[in-house]
Amino acid sequence: MNSAILSLGTNIGNKLLNLSEALRLLRELPSGVLKISSVYETAPWGNPDQPSFYNQVLEIETLLDAEKLMKNILQIEEKMGRKRSKKWEPRIIDIDILFFNDEIIDRENLHIPHRHLHERRFILEPLHEILPEYFHPVLGNNIAQLLKSLADTSEVKKLKPVSQE
Repeated sequence: MNSAILSLGTNIGNKLLNLSEALRLLRELPSGVLKISSVYETAPWGNPDQPSFYNQVLEIETLLDAEKLMKNILQIEEKMGRKRSKKWEPRIIDIDILFFNDEIIDRENLHIPHRHLHERRFILEPLHEILPEYFHPVLGNNIAQLLKSLADTSEVKKLKPVSQE
């Protein structure tokens, strides 16, 4: 069994419903959800001229390897209506693999750990909520340490806990 940590984000339509639907579709994979963070409202990253995001982080266990998990995630995004036309555009759903076991993967379309997670408050805050001691295999710090040294001062507001069902 493999362990993966995912981030989910949305800023189009009914954001809570989008996160719930993504979670439902992820549960259809040969995976089990172990932990789910609260939902956080966050400022957009990269392109500030768009609606705020709802973000959350979850830990799963899966029978899939990292490449197959990524393929399934892209299919979920497409099924939910995600269109990719330019970087940092509004999106109905964005699902990223932050960590996969303690593996370091650097391929053309798959970078694990996620290259920018340590720079983004909207990832570190929910990640800290559920896994503060999780160790970043490249940077050599845990999530609590990364959050403490974070330069990003963007507002991240906890909205509500999500049902673990």
